[in-house]
Amino acid sequence: MLEDRTTAPSDAPWPAAYPQGYAVVDVETTGLARDDRIISAAVYRLDARGEVEDHWYTMVNPERDPGPVWIHGLTSKMLEGAPLFQDIAEEFSARLADRVLVAHNAVFDWSMIAREYARAKREAPVRQRLCTIALSKELGLPLPNHKLESLADHFGVVQQRAHHALDDARVLAEAFRPSLHTAVSRGLRLPLLECRPLTEWSGSAHIGQQSSGGYAPGTWRPSRKRPPCPYPNPGRYEEGKPLKQGMRVAFSGDTSVDRELLEDRAMEAGLHVSTSLSRLTSLLVTNDPDSGTSKVVRARQYGTPVLDEAAFGQLLRDVEPAAGKGVPAAGQGAPPAGRGEPVAEG
Repeated sequence: MLEDRTTAPSDAPWPAAYPQGYAVVDVETTGLARDDRIISAAVYRLDARGEVEDHWYTMVNPERDPGPVWIHGLTSKMLEGAPLFQDIAEEFSARLADRVLVAHNAVFDWSMIAREYARAKREAPVRQRLCTIALSKELGLPLPNHKLESLADHFGVVQQRAHHALDDARVLAEAFRPSLHTAVSRGLRLPLLECRPLTEWSGSAHIGQQSSGGYAPGTWRPSRKRPPCPYPNPGRYEEGKPLKQGMRVAFSGDTSVDRELLEDRAMEAGLHVSTSLSRLTSLLVTNDPDSGTSKVVRARQYGTPVLDEAAFGQLLRDVEPAAGKGVPAAGQGAPPAGRGEPVAEG
């Protein structure tokens, strides 16, 4: 059970604007890329004041190799008899419904969860998330870094099995409760972000996946790299004008269309998809311009134009050919063909 390391609840009224419940989540995965899968998941349900209501844990058969066993400790043999994600999706949904998803580096956990639901042709019942890294920054906690173990040390929480979903979720729940109470005492606004469920999914067979639906131990999917953009950078996007082939575009945060699918479309249209933001970036695409991510901050510093996903999608329909090119932009109106490297939100 979760140890009580917080002081007794205050008699002061709890802020009505704060969420009424939280789902502290941790997932272990086969890797970090778009095609990687969840192999275990844990949820601690907390009430409005951060008190534990219950907890839940399951392993998940990823239908492929388990990836870095030396990190999460889950072997092919251990996962062989575990349920598939679609078999636990309903129970997972019951644990998440009507709650704010809380995770350490929440954009990663949410992305993996959203993709699994999209594969299962379902939608995760999550509308907001809270990243404990962002919360620790809001609170100004004197942490040496943003690792979970540093947050645990700060609150005197003992980790028993690092990288085990259930124990990581327990540790996070125990550290989140005093963080929540501190935020309340200071009258802080919680750094909540919107969760946008995936509206489409483009999957493919995994290298090493067998026709029987099983997975081959020891196999691993090679990394994929984007081809270089063949067009020179024409400069920054100007409001009211079309995009031009060669423009450098960066993405930050959640998107309704799967992030890499959106990147594929941009590349097919002749744009240069960048993993970082610099003075040369033509445009930043984000649905949350107030998120405070490093890309959003740099965009403000550099004066880089910012558009949301919907506006960007409209512009992708009519990309202006590169200078000297008399043909329509490549890939207009066509589905994406390639895959890019995963881009971490920054």
